[in-house]
Amino acid sequence: MSDFEKLYYFADPMCSWCYGFGPALGQFAGNHAELPVTVVMGGLRAYNTQPASDKQKADIRGHWRHVEEASGLPFNDALLMKPGFIYDTEPSCRAVVTARETGHADVPGFMRAVQAAFYRDARDVTNAEVLADVAAEQGMERAAFLAALNSDEMREAVRGDFALTQSVGIHGFPALCAARGKELHLIVNGYAPIEVVEQGFADLDRME
Repeated sequence: MSDFEKLYYFADPMCSWCYGFGPALGQFAGNHAELPVTVVMGGLRAYNTQPASDKQKADIRGHWRHVEEASGLPFNDALLMKPGFIYDTEPSCRAVVTARETGHADVPGFMRAVQAAFYRDARDVTNAEVLADVAAEQGMERAAFLAALNSDEMREAVRGDFALTQSVGIHGFPALCAARGKELHLIVNGYAPIEVVEQGFADLDRME
């Protein structure tokens, strides 16, 4: 029996490899239900203010194709290709933090819903109103969520997540760690199928 106490998942809702990793994370968490998952936002392109150039869009679409091939998950690039689209990941990160801080029961599930809205359905999750719609679809009270999302408290909370991610040395997403006390032990960093995640955890458990 492992003596790890919880899992920390460092990610960004608008990171395509995090989207691809979602099913494996869900399966791994289900296999280890005794370990609660704390989701921490990484801020992949947080506070970006510049519209994506044609070259950037082409590069992003290339990444999306790789994730689609690896994961089998669907992608819709209609929003990405919209003229003037600004790829700012802070609002969607703040939405996940808002779900977490307001006590939503399934924060990883909410993040998957935000990811599906963006990648599968081409909904603009840089927009607070759209994020509030997703929250309502996940059973949260829309007006209360929107008010919390737009609050200074949640803006500060998401900055705290970004700072924590940097302080523990996470530089790429997704990253899944097991925790014992204040110690974090990396299971996987980057996209991986469930078999690799399980093997990484088993190896970590044996080393401990």
